[in-house]
Amino acid sequence: MAPGAARRARRRVRGAPPAGARARSAEDWWWDRLVPRGSGYHLLQSDSMLLLLPGPGPARPRAQRRAARRAQRLLPAAARAPAAKARPRAAPAPEPPRGPDPGWGDRIPLEILLQIFGLLVAAEGPMPFLGRAARVCRRWHEAASQPALWHTVTLSPPLAGRPAKSGAKAEKKLLASLEWLMPSRFSQLQRLTLIHWKSQLVSECCPRLTFLKLSDCHGVTPDTLVMLAKACSQLHSLDIQHSMVESTAVVNFLEEAGPRMRKLWLTYSSQTTAILGALLGSCCPRLQVLEVSTGISRNSTPLQLPVEALQKGCPQLQVLRLLNLMWLPKPAGRVVAPGPGFPSLEELCLAGSTCNFVSDEALGRLLHGSPSLRLLDLRGCARITPAGLCDLPCQELQQLHLGLYGMSDRLTLAKEGSHLLTHKWRHSLRELDLSGQGFSEKDLEQALAAFSATPGGSPPALCSVNLRGTRVTPSTVSSVISSCPGLLYLNLESCRCLPRGLKRAYRGQEEVQWCLEQLLTSLPSSG
Repeated sequence: MAPGAARRARRRVRGAPPAGARARSAEDWWWDRLVPRGSGYHLLQSDSMLLLLPGPGPARPRAQRRAARRAQRLLPAAARAPAAKARPRAAPAPEPPRGPDPGWGDRIPLEILLQIFGLLVAAEGPMPFLGRAARVCRRWHEAASQPALWHTVTLSPPLAGRPAKSGAKAEKKLLASLEWLMPSRFSQLQRLTLIHWKSQLVSECCPRLTFLKLSDCHGVTPDTLVMLAKACSQLHSLDIQHSMVESTAVVNFLEEAGPRMRKLWLTYSSQTTAILGALLGSCCPRLQVLEVSTGISRNSTPLQLPVEALQKGCPQLQVLRLLNLMWLPKPAGRVVAPGPGFPSLEELCLAGSTCNFVSDEALGRLLHGSPSLRLLDLRGCARITPAGLCDLPCQELQQLHLGLYGMSDRLTLAKEGSHLLTHKWRHSLRELDLSGQGFSEKDLEQALAAFSATPGGSPPALCSVNLRGTRVTPSTVSSVISSCPGLLYLNLESCRCLPRGLKRAYRGQEEVQWCLEQLLTSLPSSG
C-alpha cells in the first residue's frame, strides 16, 4: 500500500466514531448543558415555556425523537433504491401513539401555579383565562378555582355589532355561565367593572365587594343600586362615569351606603346637582375621593359649587377633581364666615381644556385650610397668578401644573412672578409644568436658579420640568440640568430662544444629559 493511502486510512480510522456511538444533535447538547445529569433537577417543556423543577423527573424523550428522525431519513432512501441493491434493514418498531402526558399538570406544585396564574390575572383579568385553564387538568382546575384569583373582574356582554339573534344568544349563554360562576367564584370578589351591562347582577353572591364601576351602562334602576348597597356591606367605592344612571338611584344608594362611602366618580349632567345636594347634606361624612368630569357631550351650563357647604359635608376629603368642567364657586354673600376647609386634602385638580372662572379668590376659599396639599393641577386656569399661589398655606407641594395648552395666544399672561413659586417649594417640588406661560427670560432664569441653592445643601427633588412654549434660554436650561441630577423629563418644545435641533422633549437621564452637552457646546457661539 502506498504511504499516502496508508496515512489516509489511519486518518479515517482516528476520525471515525467508536462502534455503537450515535451522533449527538444540537438539541441534545443544549439539554445537557441546561441540566447536567446528576444535578438533581429536570426540565419540563410546555407549549410556551421551559420549567426547571427539582427531582429526577421522567425519562427524556430524546431517544424516541432520534429514532423518529433516523426513520424519516432512512425510509425514503430505501424506497428509492433498486430492490437488488437495497440492503435488508430491520423495520423500526412502530412508535406508540403519544397523547397528552396524564401526569404533566400534577408535577407542577400548586403554589407555583397560583403565582403564574396571579401574574396573568393581574395583566389580563381572570376571564376568560381562568375558565380555559380549569379545563386543562385537575391540578389546573384546583388552581383556577382559588377565590384569591377572583378579586377583580370585568364583565362585558357580546359586541354590539353582532346581529340581534346571535347577540341575544351569546348574552343568554354568558348569563347562564354567570349563574354558575357567581356563587362558586365571586365569594372573594372585591372589584367589579360592568361595561355595556343591561342585566341584573346577583349582588348576594358578592358579600366582599368594595368597588363597583358601571361603564356605559343604561337602565340602572334605583332598586338595583339600593339592593346592592344592602347586600354588599363592604362596598365603599362607586364609579358611574359615562353611564346613564338616574339621580334618584344614586341618591338612594348614597343614603343607604353613605356612612361607609370612600370614593365617588361622577359625570357632570343636569342631574349632578341633586347628587351634590346629598353630599352637602353630610350623607357621606367619610368620603375621601370625589371626581366630577364632563362626558363626551360637553355641558355648557357652568356648575355652581357651594365650597363652604362641601367642606362641612365632606370634612375628610383627600382628593378633589373637577376635570374639564366649567364651574364657579357659589357667591358667599356679604357676611359669611370662612368654611372649615379641607384639612386632609392632598390633591386638587381643576384642569380644563378651555379658560374657566377659577380665580385666586376661589382657590383661596378651597385651600385656605389644606396644609397637607401635595398635588395642585391648574392647567387651563389662566386667571390664577403667582401671588395667589404664594399665599396658599401648603408648604410641602410636590407637583405643580400650570400649563396653558392652546389658549395662551389670546390671553394676557403675567410676565413675572414665577420665582415666587420656585423659592417657596424648591425643597419639595418634584414636577413643575409652566408650559405656555408668558414669563420673561429674566424671570424664568431667576425662578429656575432657585434649584441650584436648596436649603441644607441636599440636591433638589425635581425630576420633571415642562417648559414647552416658554422664553427659557440655553444658559437657564443648562443650569437647571446641572443643578438637578435626578431630572428624568424635560420638555423644550417650541422654546423660541433655544437653538434648532434641541426643541423637543427629553425622556430619561441619558437624553437629558445629552441635551446638557449640546447646550454647553452652543453657549460660546450664542454669546
